[in-house]
Amino acid sequence: MPSADFESSLPFDLARIEAAAVYCSDGRFGSHVDDLLQNELKLPRYDRLAIPGGSACLTGHFLTHREEEGLEEQLRFLIVAHKLRRVVLIAHQDCAYYTQRLGVPPAQLERQQRDDLQKAIQRVSTLGPKLLVEAFFARKTHQNRVRFEKCEVTESGPDSLGY
Repeated sequence: MPSADFESSLPFDLARIEAAAVYCSDGRFGSHVDDLLQNELKLPRYDRLAIPGGSACLTGHFLTHREEEGLEEQLRFLIVAHKLRRVVLIAHQDCAYYTQRLGVPPAQLERQQRDDLQKAIQRVSTLGPKLLVEAFFARKTHQNRVRFEKCEVTESGPDSLGY
């Protein structure tokens, strides 16, 4: 049983990185997300918005209207208060939020997630001036690792947003 108090041995750094990540709260991917953001993208400290389904609620699904408003408001706040210039969106393979909450059939799951990442990139890009928005899809490998595949932005008009 841990004691009532705990003091971290890590020093506190006041500097902001001006970046945030929006990703699914599935704890099995947490350390891997940190690895991507800290070591590959060189974001040692970033604002975290870990919620079930990640940015899925920003893509116009009827069932996620309330979550959409909340996440958008939180992102707007961080963009202004923390002067964000970069937002990283991450979806992961076999996300239960999609299958259980949104009812997406497993055979259509990854396609829907990738389409939603494109919509979320467009949506988040409108929340702040000169905001760099990137997206990744996390896939489990046969070697019991997680590979992050960068999702390239596809050209599409406002009609493709679905809301």
